[in-house]
Amino acid sequence: MTQTITVIRGDGIGPEIMDATLFVLDKLGAGLTYEFADAGLAALEKHGELIPASTLESIKKNKVALKSPLTTPVGGGFSSINVALRRQFDLYANVRPAISFPNTKSRYENINMITVRENTEGAYLAEGQEVSADGETAFSGTRITRKGSERIVRYAFELAKSTGRKKVTAVHKANIIKSTSGLFLDVAREVAAKYPEIEFQEMIVDNACMQLVMRPEQFDIIVTTNLFGDIISDLCAGLVGGLGLAPGANIGADAAIFEAVHGTAPDIAGQGKANPVALLLGAAQMLDHVGQPENAERLRKAIVATMEAKDSLTGDLGGNGTTMGFAQAIASRI
Repeated sequence: MTQTITVIRGDGIGPEIMDATLFVLDKLGAGLTYEFADAGLAALEKHGELIPASTLESIKKNKVALKSPLTTPVGGGFSSINVALRRQFDLYANVRPAISFPNTKSRYENINMITVRENTEGAYLAEGQEVSADGETAFSGTRITRKGSERIVRYAFELAKSTGRKKVTAVHKANIIKSTSGLFLDVAREVAAKYPEIEFQEMIVDNACMQLVMRPEQFDIIVTTNLFGDIISDLCAGLVGGLGLAPGANIGADAAIFEAVHGTAPDIAGQGKANPVALLLGAAQMLDHVGQPENAERLRKAIVATMEAKDSLTGDLGGNGTTMGFAQAIASRI
């Protein structure tokens, strides 16, 4: 049985890491077929818009997309193409694993955690955004809803149940931001009470950042609001070797988009230097999502084995391999 997914090749290094990822997926024999769609600068040049209607229709039809990094041009229009896609499909859960890999520059060797970030409301809505005429004062509103808080916390606990994890930490700033962050924490406590088999912990965001740096092994699943989650998930990526090893899943009720969370790196685009692992790990999340956990595990094990062997690693991992050479080394271990 085959499944069609939407593939967005992206900008900068995007096409290179996507080609490498699809090469490995084909070797995996996951039964995937690809419907290619444009977004970002490539779409602007070809279609005159950053997210063409045909791309939205493809994602809506296939319900699953694999996406390389995109460039949002400086100036008017979208504040972020990624944010626009998340809102379009109500992709409320941003799921970012941070797992230690061999032979990285990380200071830690035993990290295995997931950040679950609310993806559609909070600070990134930026309601009423304005700057005064004299340029002296800026304002941006933040809104948190009970519905949004409930479904993201419930997602975190259900993820803990399905993956055998034992602890969920709700990160907040309710001691100071008593309205929005207070509502999130209140709802988190209500949801946690329905999962007595899973340990629940509350942590103020500044303490959470300190604890992540000092003793990251104490965390299992972190659930938090949009802005805090954006910061914490990148912090966690730094604990395990950087954004080159950081995948992300954006999950909604009717669609899901999987990606590498790093940028387009235009300074090395077209040179075959980019590390494809983040997008490959995003593809592994996608395989879990579509009911192929065995293939997802095969892919992750092949990545680990290749890094253990230091076979064709790219420059950011201390090697001198190329993007496709690294992918071929991973594919040879599947």
